[in-house]
Amino acid sequence: QVQLVESGGGFVQAGGSLRVSCQAAGGTFSRYAMGWFRQAPGKEREFVAGISRSGVILYSDSVKGRFTMSRDSAKNTVFLQMYTLKPEDTAVYYCAAVAQPGVPKRRQDYTYWGQGTQVTVSS
Repeated sequence: QVQLVESGGGFVQAGGSLRVSCQAAGGTFSRYAMGWFRQAPGKEREFVAGISRSGVILYSDSVKGRFTMSRDSAKNTVFLQMYTLKPEDTAVYYCAAVAQPGVPKRRQDYTYWGQGTQVTVSS
């Protein structure tokens, strides 16, 4: 019942920054925990960051201190601001949603997914 659309991906040099967005439609935004995942070629889709229904935000160790997740409830949108990007951050970034408390970190915990947006970081 929820449609998620990511945007904002692109090309950036190592050390640069980029912000990706995810807009949700078709559901009550406040009822969903939201997550960001990423998947590099040949790699498993991995958790990057997530925000609970109450606003608690968690990050994976690989991005902690460099990435910031935020939410604009009025626009039904979550963001992932990425700083000090590294080549290993190159991946398709996916937005996900699930109507449950807490901040799920597993791919199988999420029931709704966006189409992904490509982020490429050159060295």
